Amino acid sequence: MVFKNSYEDDAYAAAYAKLEFPGTYYLAFRDLPEILASHVEGDQALDVGCGTGRSTRLLCKLGFDAVGVDIAEEMIQKARALDPSGKYSLVPDGDLSQFANDTFDAALSAFTFDNIPTAEKKIALLSELARLLRKSGRIINLVSSPEIYLNEWASFTTKDFPENAQARCGDRVKIIVTALDDKRPVADIVWPDEDYREVYGKSGLEVVEVYRPLGRADEPYFWVSETTIPPWVIYVLRKI
Repeated sequence: MVFKNSYEDDAYAAAYAKLEFPGTYYLAFRDLPEILASHVEGDQALDVGCGTGRSTRLLCKLGFDAVGVDIAEEMIQKARALDPSGKYSLVPDGDLSQFANDTFDAALSAFTFDNIPTAEKKIALLSELARLLRKSGRIINLVSSPEIYLNEWASFTTKDFPENAQARCGDRVKIIVTALDDKRPVADIVWPDEDYREVYGKSGLEVVEVYRPLGRADEPYFWVSETTIPPWVIYVLRKI
């Protein structure tokens, strides 16, 4: 069976374009300004799998000269409509050959690797990102934790998919984004920490630091599992 990226769909792209940083998504992006400030030197950034551009716009607000790229034409069209002055590029099949070696100080990937189905494809993209990084550059890889597919959240539900509990590395899992008007399930690929570390090593990268953000009681959200179970994992990577 061919794995189809859920975001290569015009109706879903339209719904996703309205999404910014609500609820559980807030935890994915809350700490990025501090993480980027702590680990990145320079201001040239690539947003890999930019979708409708929310993470690209965040990078620009933080002072980066950012370029957003995505394989889904529907997403790039929405990004350009939302941000006419932004820089967005369609990269069919994830082809990044338009960018020269040692171009970027940072490569941000927010949820992109949740939709890349095999170790070989993950390694191929990570190796390309390593090529594009300057010597002091960093990759910030934000991914869903395996636990996100097993619990209930402020912005997600998985209760209709008990089969997620049997999923192993590389298996498809389903989740519904309750923060969207479009309530169709999203199909992701589950990938545990030890397996990410393996593909990082094979891509010529090493882990500098790992963040697992949790919700706090003083935040203006009705957290469900977020205060005790991290829904996201943020890896900071450098070239070996």
